[in-house]
Amino acid sequence: MGAAANNHEEESNPLIPAAVAAAPADEKPPQAPAPEAAKCYADGVPVVMGEPVSAHAFGGLPRESWNSGILSCLGRNDEFCSSDVEVCLLGTVAPCVLYGSNVERLAAGQGTFANSCLPYTGLYMLGNYLFGWNCLAPWFSHPTRTAIRRRYNLEGNFEAFARQCGCCGSLVEDEERREHLEAVCDLATHYLCHPCALCQEGRELRRRVPHPGFNNGHSVFVMMPPMEQTMGRGM
Repeated sequence: MGAAANNHEEESNPLIPAAVAAAPADEKPPQAPAPEAAKCYADGVPVVMGEPVSAHAFGGLPRESWNSGILSCLGRNDEFCSSDVEVCLLGTVAPCVLYGSNVERLAAGQGTFANSCLPYTGLYMLGNYLFGWNCLAPWFSHPTRTAIRRRYNLEGNFEAFARQCGCCGSLVEDEERREHLEAVCDLATHYLCHPCALCQEGRELRRRVPHPGFNNGHSVFVMMPPMEQTMGRGM
């Protein structure tokens, strides 16, 4: 009697759908298939479910070339030509300022300029004082080049060399080994062509990232006070 009453109560319960109530106890209700991860692009970087794809996930995408060559001292003849001249002057006269500006744009936040410029300046002066040339600052600054290359999926020096010579195909296809070689090439580029490397990175970042001090590129609405008005007696 008790079991029959329980079965009758479950069948008559309005909170249980009829299809679920009629299904056997060992059979699970069908589940909807999991939706695929939404893929899109943000500033040229693939994004999955709102999270940027890691650097190793770029393997299936063709890598882009840098906007300018490493020996293009004056940049390109486009809307950024005046900025390219400024980058060239900073890289020649004050590389510490250019490096701090590059890191500030790459980090997309204020306050990173001094944290990068001051250590670079110390290593620059120490290297010139002890060894007679700037041999310590490139060791400190070359990870920025690697970060730019990974963020924007840019072609590295080793891959460009292998593509032009038609060799080292197995190393290029191996993502991990290729990335190790590219990091070594980034370090060698900063040691052998340090001012040119800083200028190339500066030109690349200025074409891709607005300066964080300019309100991240958003327009600013300025309200002007009303002009002074006077009242006169009509004729």
